[in-house]
Amino acid sequence: MLFEILLFLCLGILFGICTGLIPGIHINLIGVFLISLTASFLSFINPIYFVVFIVSMAITHTFIDFIPSIFLGCPDTETELSILPGHELLKKGRGYEAITLTAYGSLAAIFVLLLIALPITAFLEKFYDFIKILIPGLLILASFFLISSEKKKINALIVFLLTGILGFLVLNLEIKEPLLPLLTGLFGSSMLIISIRDKISIPKQKISKSKIKLFQPLLGATFASPLCSFLPGLGSGQAAIIGNAFFKILFSKTSQARDKDANRKNFLILLGATNTLVMGVSFLALYAIARTRTGATVAISQIIGIMSKEILILSLAIILISGIASFFLTLKLAKFLSKKISKINYSLLCELTLIVLILIVFLVSGFWGLLVLAASTILGIYCISLGVRRTNMMGCLLLPVLILYLF
Repeated sequence: MLFEILLFLCLGILFGICTGLIPGIHINLIGVFLISLTASFLSFINPIYFVVFIVSMAITHTFIDFIPSIFLGCPDTETELSILPGHELLKKGRGYEAITLTAYGSLAAIFVLLLIALPITAFLEKFYDFIKILIPGLLILASFFLISSEKKKINALIVFLLTGILGFLVLNLEIKEPLLPLLTGLFGSSMLIISIRDKISIPKQKISKSKIKLFQPLLGATFASPLCSFLPGLGSGQAAIIGNAFFKILFSKTSQARDKDANRKNFLILLGATNTLVMGVSFLALYAIARTRTGATVAISQIIGIMSKEILILSLAIILISGIASFFLTLKLAKFLSKKISKINYSLLCELTLIVLILIVFLVSGFWGLLVLAASTILGIYCISLGVRRTNMMGCLLLPVLILYLF
């Protein structure tokens, strides 16, 4: 049994690298295919091995997916905030440093997760029924906070409402995997088209590390990440903004004295930590309250049903092992790509990536998916032009969830 667990652990890490590096190939898609296969061709395999595979793939993905986010500007929905600070460093020849910061944040989050696993599960088991009543109000409060934290509040509200309306319409269409073309257009192809239009060139990258200060950004990530365990529609991007605000309030005196470069570094660490913590906490939520908040937990719940204490302990062990392995793999891949990126025709690379995204959307969601992709891409470009954080475009999920709860 140990050999099989190690085999599926390694396979999960390998698939996590693929889903992290290739825009549009998300762990949710792999999860959907896996659910169908376990019900037919792979029904003879012990379901525990699939849990090992899914957990290791999901954790690896949270490390690796910052690489295309920073190098291509084509993020997963959890890493869209890394585009601005990551691209700023990339244009200064410090792309490797940017990825290093997110990787250290993600690695530290693994150990934080192990420390908070017991209190988080106990809290959710005891108070979730009460919190469930407050969910609509908490979602409204979170949405208000995200919009009010912008300098251009009217523009942020416009982005939130427009994407929310689009999200509501798309989620009520009868198309397969509607989130794929919706989120790909808003967060992926829109940024790629802007990069192609602006003819961005990437300077030679330095393979250098910066001084890492983990405590303060980790505290912000630890405060905000559990929110995603019981607030539907709230992703790690929104949790990162809330965590960053908490971080600024708690350390207001030191944050004011800190220079812009230091703030940028701390934010990238916070993003890496939040991305991994949100994924890790979703497994705790599956065990404690039987709620699925990520595609990985949906797949696990479909395959094994209720998560037992033994499987949770196994999952935490897999998280630790795959997290440490993913950290070193991320640094290796980032170093390799940093040496090559300046030699590549960046516009051509963006064009090829865009073609791959279009093909994936067509194969998965069909003709209607292409129409959704076109509409969301146009809206994404418009929203970016308004000069507010792209996380406001997560109104595409938050607003439909609010409508569901309120009406």
